[in-house]
Amino acid sequence: MPDPLGGPPAMGPGKAELLEGIRDTGSIAAAGRRMAMSYKRAWFLVEAMNGTFRDPLVEAAKGGTGGGGASLTPLGVTVLAAYRRLERLAAEAGTTELTAIREALAPQLSERSATAPRSGRPKPAST
Repeated sequence: MPDPLGGPPAMGPGKAELLEGIRDTGSIAAAGRRMAMSYKRAWFLVEAMNGTFRDPLVEAAKGGTGGGGASLTPLGVTVLAAYRRLERLAAEAGTTELTAIREALAPQLSERSATAPRSGRPKPAST
């Protein structure tokens, strides 16, 4: 779904989780592994975010024997915090709608969603 401000989505739950992983681990690779994401995909998302915003959200140092690393820029910290606040505000404003959707779920799904962790990412259905 396109961003309401126009163009492709600049930020979403996966990108926010990746930024949190980079913040917490100091590494794009480690943040990607934490999300079961390839290094290539994690780098692609970082490059996409850095190219979408007026300034980069992530600074990366080249790896090698001395190690590399990555960190959020001040703008990255600001955008991540604003996105998480927006999520909380949307959840609070949509309480009635979310309750109606949960009540409409089949019993086994309704019970699972009530006890599922709220990571912001849907869990795959078990087979």
